[in-house]
Amino acid sequence: MKNNKYSALTLIALSMAAISPNTFAAQLPSDVTWVTNLDEPLFASPDAQRGGTYRTFMRSFPQTLRSVGPDANSGLRQYFMDEAPKLVQLHPTTGEWIPQLATEWAFGDDHKSVYFKLDPNARWSDGKKVTAEDYLFMLKYYRSKDIIDPWYNDFFINHIENVEKIDDYTIVITSKVAKSDDELLYMLSLPSNGVQPRPAHYFASVKDENNDGMDDNFVRKYNFKTEPTTGPYYVDKVKKGKSITFKHVGDEWWGYNNRYYKNRYNVDKIRIKVIRDQDIAKKHFEKGDLDSFILAQPELWHEKSNTKAYQNGYIHKLWGYNEAVQGAGGLWMNTAKPLLDDLNIRKGITYATDYDGLIKNVLRGDYLRKPHGLGTGHGGFDSPSRIPPKFEPEKAITYFEKAGFSTVGADGIRMNDEGQRLSFAVTYSRPARTPRLAYLKEQAKQAGLELTLNLIDGSSAFKYILEKKHELAYLTMGGGKIPAYWEYLHSVNAKPQTNNHTNYRSPEMDKKIAAFIAEFDTKKKQSISHDIQKMVSDAYVIVPGYMAPFTREAYWRWMQLPSPVMTKDTDFVFSNGGYLTLGTFWIDSDVKKETKTAMKKGQSFDPVVIIDDSYKP
Repeated sequence: MKNNKYSALTLIALSMAAISPNTFAAQLPSDVTWVTNLDEPLFASPDAQRGGTYRTFMRSFPQTLRSVGPDANSGLRQYFMDEAPKLVQLHPTTGEWIPQLATEWAFGDDHKSVYFKLDPNARWSDGKKVTAEDYLFMLKYYRSKDIIDPWYNDFFINHIENVEKIDDYTIVITSKVAKSDDELLYMLSLPSNGVQPRPAHYFASVKDENNDGMDDNFVRKYNFKTEPTTGPYYVDKVKKGKSITFKHVGDEWWGYNNRYYKNRYNVDKIRIKVIRDQDIAKKHFEKGDLDSFILAQPELWHEKSNTKAYQNGYIHKLWGYNEAVQGAGGLWMNTAKPLLDDLNIRKGITYATDYDGLIKNVLRGDYLRKPHGLGTGHGGFDSPSRIPPKFEPEKAITYFEKAGFSTVGADGIRMNDEGQRLSFAVTYSRPARTPRLAYLKEQAKQAGLELTLNLIDGSSAFKYILEKKHELAYLTMGGGKIPAYWEYLHSVNAKPQTNNHTNYRSPEMDKKIAAFIAEFDTKKKQSISHDIQKMVSDAYVIVPGYMAPFTREAYWRWMQLPSPVMTKDTDFVFSNGGYLTLGTFWIDSDVKKETKTAMKKGQSFDPVVIIDDSYKP
């Protein structure tokens, strides 16, 4: 009997091992050193109050509630993925690592492996525990072809070697290549990389013909379903085409056991209403139907925010500077489109684009020019020798003539011998940017270049760009502390549904990117980064745009803020356009009643304008 029983157990074990290589626990080395960090300064206010509904807007209803797959980038992914807790995160001011879903972490001797102790208090929004199984499933989820997301497929196949379980609350994640400790943690904490648990219990009964842990009809089936989240808010109500309401998990949210989460995410609900026109949204805000409003455009801050509501102190204003990373952006040229595969044409467009004049004459000098098209704020990874190209229409003309556009038509636009006009459409997403594009359009005429404006409203614009239908794209992307070159520049991404918005292909660049990814030594890695930035500048595929190292926002006086308001990494103070931000604001219900009463009685308060220049460049 014992022999038969032993054989049966052995067969079962072998069968399980064949089904899942992660079934058995990995071994924890005896000499790992666990670290944590509970000593960084807090950035929320102990005076914060819980309660109330924060009301904001979005300009178009998302085409999906998925956080991966087709159209997910243009939806509400910030709420579902980018702002959801990671294993660890950088402190927004000191830049030191602080715990989130992991309470402690340790590094392997191979410079590839990171061990994490998971917070045993962590729960999904449906009450289920977050365990190592959710990280094992994460790997299956992102490697599955069923999610139809080549970016995540590639990252989790080619950058992540494995995710293994040590016990229910301890895991080890192994990188494909050796990296410094900081770089390993950074790779695993980037919002866009999605290294966060996926609810294995939620997908437990999915149809799985490919045996990859995912539903074979994932994209369609889950298009307007929302998974449980580890974050403080979950989707409560969806009114298609009209609004989405997020609801707080409650005081029992597991995150409040973490000192860095205390006094944050204070409102009970976040209601996001669809208001397609910004001017109409502004009117809703000034009537008190929205709680805050972005004043990024110079005319909004300097001129259009001086109505009686501001003068009477009902609405306050904030201009807060930051040292946040400025992502890649400017004017992206799709080299797969006719003429744009010609270097001379791209050079001509670059020198015919007057971004400096735009900053001075349209943006009131409030903004700064990016040194190159791949962004800035990456420390030693940014080359100090990169400077943005100036507006030189005569120089642009010489390049256009080299490309065969030597004839000037009656309207001043250049033509080649076949009568083809030197004309390109610029795709952009917001009507508020039309005056900026109009300025560039007029200046480009000095070089005989015609820029036509292709406004595609809302999330449809990014979908259009992802599908590589654009010629030129007026677009700025997000960014991280370490530049992301592979997604923007590698040849493998010169296809639809990727962030290689220029369709750029270069074997030399592919080699450089591979060297950048593989390099362990920080100084050498930074040197490679400088080479890549020079190669991009020399390829003339992105005209470097402008950047705003600040946020400008208006808010009703019942919206309360910590002091100081800003951290180094504060992009936005309030949740606007899909951003959860640091969630340090709160609603004072007594002040709201006081304000409403004063408005009815015609009483006023002192006007308030806060300028936080702690991190002004």
